[in-house]
Amino acid sequence: MKKAIKLELKEARHMVAAAIRKSEEIGVLESICVVDDGGYPLALERMDGARITGPQIAWNKAFTAAGHKRSTHLFNQAPNGPALPGNEAFGIQWSFEGKFAVFVGGFPIVINGEVVGGIGLSGGNGEQDTACGVAALQALQELLAGDGLEVLVQADIKK
Repeated sequence: MKKAIKLELKEARHMVAAAIRKSEEIGVLESICVVDDGGYPLALERMDGARITGPQIAWNKAFTAAGHKRSTHLFNQAPNGPALPGNEAFGIQWSFEGKFAVFVGGFPIVINGEVVGGIGLSGGNGEQDTACGVAALQALQELLAGDGLEVLVQADIKK
């Protein structure tokens, strides 16, 4: 029997708030989604004025990151990105009825070496989405520091 760490609403909201603070700092309107380990949303917010397509895209990115345990941009990063033409997972983005996202903005949430969820961001360019995602992971790390839980804070995550 394995004990599991579960991401909850409190942590999800904390991450969304940190991502929004970062997006305001850099001047971009984001949609942010935090999902549990099954890929279902715990928190999903679209900033005022952000694109109406953003929430679904953010959820897709978070779903992919949690489910496949890697940052979404790693799927199409040359030369060995598995979703690139000619590589082993080419076409994977059509899986799960098109919900599988293979571009920048989705990050698994890794606590004590285990993927417990994902965060997805949509609205900025790749650099902006990444900055907001890393800010959210950093905020989670700070929130959980006193509990003896280690949060992986980086852009390139592959578990």
